[in-house]
Amino acid sequence: MQIPARHGQDFERAKLIGKRLRRLLGWGQVDPDAAEWQRLGEALMRGDPQMDAIVAWMGSELPGVGRKMFETALEAGIDAVPDAPDVLREFFESVETQPNWVDERLLERGGQICRMCGNLGAYVLRDGALMGGYQAPGFNRVLVLTGALAKGPAKRLAETSEWWLACTEPGGLSRFGEGFKSTLRVRLIHALVRRHVPGATDWDEARDGVPVNQLDMAATQLAFGPAYLMGARAFGMMLPKEDGHAVMHTMRYAGYLMGIEEQFLPETEREGQLLLYRMLLSVVGQPDEAGYKLARSLADEPLGRHYRFLPALRRRFERERNLSVNVYFLGLAGMRNLNLPRRYVPWYPLMALPLYAMRSFACRFAPERFARNGRRAQREWVRSLTGATDHRVGGAVARKIVEAV
Repeated sequence: MQIPARHGQDFERAKLIGKRLRRLLGWGQVDPDAAEWQRLGEALMRGDPQMDAIVAWMGSELPGVGRKMFETALEAGIDAVPDAPDVLREFFESVETQPNWVDERLLERGGQICRMCGNLGAYVLRDGALMGGYQAPGFNRVLVLTGALAKGPAKRLAETSEWWLACTEPGGLSRFGEGFKSTLRVRLIHALVRRHVPGATDWDEARDGVPVNQLDMAATQLAFGPAYLMGARAFGMMLPKEDGHAVMHTMRYAGYLMGIEEQFLPETEREGQLLLYRMLLSVVGQPDEAGYKLARSLADEPLGRHYRFLPALRRRFERERNLSVNVYFLGLAGMRNLNLPRRYVPWYPLMALPLYAMRSFACRFAPERFARNGRRAQREWVRSLTGATDHRVGGAVARKIVEAV
């Protein structure tokens, strides 16, 4: 199979960016061998055959008919669509059958831990994973072609956060939970992008691979598992191994529903960290102009926040706080790589570290209370991004993406 040119295009720079993670992994076989490197490269050329088949079927129907049948099956079950074609019926029968490795107790515990961490997730995922991800030029091209710059980072942050909140609600990943349904809607949007981007733009498959491919999807999903846990502990949250395993399990199942191949859904933190490092070597490089624009836009995003009290002061404070978290996670090399404003002292993480350490200790005695308060803080943070209270992924979002590409 042909491997796109973007695979490992700036290997030495990627190793420099990933040196912190490399040190965390310690000794042993960390860098990918030839077979593993080939496996990762080939993943750039694969999409999601099941959902791609659904989108192809929708394209053969009258406008809106296929999407309506999909939504009916999603909301009420496939039996609510008596005239469902085989492709739709087979898809829903597949996703409604849980893999034998799914543990409901771990799903609930993983969600509870994410709620207990409160707005720590916003710092880890926004300022570490998302900002760091802009160092992957191939991934940035998809974002730009689907309107990420025009839409701005606030709405994208809000929609992604709403998906994560839905997945980590009690029962969120049950068959009719909002996390389950939102994940399948996101999966549909990914397939729409794969169908429309190459034909409507100058997308170069030999350079970039397949849009929203298996490697890019898996690398993104790893942000919510091993990267989230590493970031939470770096902030002082003392999460024991069993709690880390629960979060990994929750995000593993969410990734499965997203259409990611099981070979890229690690079970343990160690496996996830190793896979994250190897994928980083594949995708990270010198950002293009799109990467610089996305990074600058995200850095300035707090200046448009919707705060009820002292908005101007809080906006400036939030921008500085986020930049301090950026340098904490990305290091000076990452800040230079993205042309971000230089901030040499990660003052906020250093100040917050003892507070989160105390929080993690207190969570052991009142987990439900901290989970409720943490979720309330998370929802208020999402509201501050756009001023709206509902950012669920749905039909309108899918239509906008198709129009954009």
